[in-house]
Amino acid sequence: MNRSTPRSPSRLVQSIVAWGPRFLPFADAASPDLPLSRLLRLSLFQISVGMALVLLVGTLNRVMIVEMHVPASLVAVMVALPILFAPLRALIGFRSDHHRSELGWRRVPYIWMGTLLQFGGLAIMPFALLVLARAGASADAPAWVGHGAAAIAFLLVGAGLHTVQTTGLALATDLAPREDHPKVVGFMYSMLLIGTIGSAFIFGHALSEYSPGRLVQVIQACAVATLVLNVTAIWKQEARSRDRKPRARREDDPDFRSAWQALKGRDRAVRRLAVLALGTMAFTMEDVLLEPYGGEILGMSVSSTTFLTATLALGGLIGFAWASRVLGRGADPWRMARGGVLVGLPAFAAVIVAAPLASPALFVTGTFFIGLGAGLFGHGTLTSTMQMAPPEQVGLALGAWGAVQATAGGLAMGLGGILRDVIASLWGSLAGYEAVYVIELLMLIGTLALMAPLLRPTSTNSSQARRHP
Repeated sequence: MNRSTPRSPSRLVQSIVAWGPRFLPFADAASPDLPLSRLLRLSLFQISVGMALVLLVGTLNRVMIVEMHVPASLVAVMVALPILFAPLRALIGFRSDHHRSELGWRRVPYIWMGTLLQFGGLAIMPFALLVLARAGASADAPAWVGHGAAAIAFLLVGAGLHTVQTTGLALATDLAPREDHPKVVGFMYSMLLIGTIGSAFIFGHALSEYSPGRLVQVIQACAVATLVLNVTAIWKQEARSRDRKPRARREDDPDFRSAWQALKGRDRAVRRLAVLALGTMAFTMEDVLLEPYGGEILGMSVSSTTFLTATLALGGLIGFAWASRVLGRGADPWRMARGGVLVGLPAFAAVIVAAPLASPALFVTGTFFIGLGAGLFGHGTLTSTMQMAPPEQVGLALGAWGAVQATAGGLAMGLGGILRDVIASLWGSLAGYEAVYVIELLMLIGTLALMAPLLRPTSTNSSQARRHP
């Protein structure tokens, strides 16, 4: 008895370690060279990116439209400004792959510069928004001052988060074995969704009683948290190498154009990116309208509509976790992406009928399943991109996937706001929102048609094809 008692806690810990990967999403992404504690610390940069996305796409667009009475089209354009840097993600990933510096780092300099850009944009953003809305002492400021300052703030945040996320994901793939790359990238995007959910709850609680002063405090706290999280994430993660010191360029050094052409020529890469673009637009056109729709049409409060972003992210997190488990067993990633589109169809239908039925519960349910479908679609396309890329182009492939996704999402959000304003001016506010959701349904149907040639035949179909050539 005395000998068996001390062993029971050890056995319990061993059982938890053995069973943990079966129930914890992406827990099996850890490896001896990249333990879970180090992987979690590295993923903190995704928390800061998720926090910035919630602030831009969720909280600020609601506050600017409903409380500050800024036109939805102007808000949509401001929120979409960060996409100007999205196409550069592929170039950023490629440059960080081959960067040389005296310090011997490749990824860290890009993450640090992106952090400073993101911090600077968040630092000036609250005052720019107050000037834009002509609030308080800024009522006498010229209109162009508010527009210009807000645009600069959004641009800085966009440039920073795109640089941080692209280079951070590349660093994660550097540290992990190649066979674990899809798991690690999936883990990183799950942390992005967790950061989105947590930030949405924190912002919703902090702004439950809105005031301009409280808005300044929230955004500036976000700026400080961004700096702390990103520095903690990269601390002692990338090893320095003397081989990365600057030297004269040689003819055999890789260049971006040739690397990009090689990537485009692999296994229907252009069609894959086109499916990603159309599907992303279909799932994200409503992002800038989600909270205003709940507040203006269904009468939900600021804190309630902010929690909608958390609901959307929770659905995405569950979708990523489920897709990771299924794809880990060898499933076709494009069938997983198609499943996400099929989930999105009834989800958008539920959001459309929520207003005529005056049902916030149906609206929240539809929002959750939109996130679930987007998670399945995103992980399927991401896994396909990772499988398509050769070992020396993983960073470029991640950058291309991120560039297309971010660009398509930003364009969709801007287009959604403009369409809402134009249609609302003609047929009323409800018609403006509903028209955007109907367009998204049609785009999902188009995505299904575009991805059909990419679907792998099932084993049953393959056997029938061999019997009947």
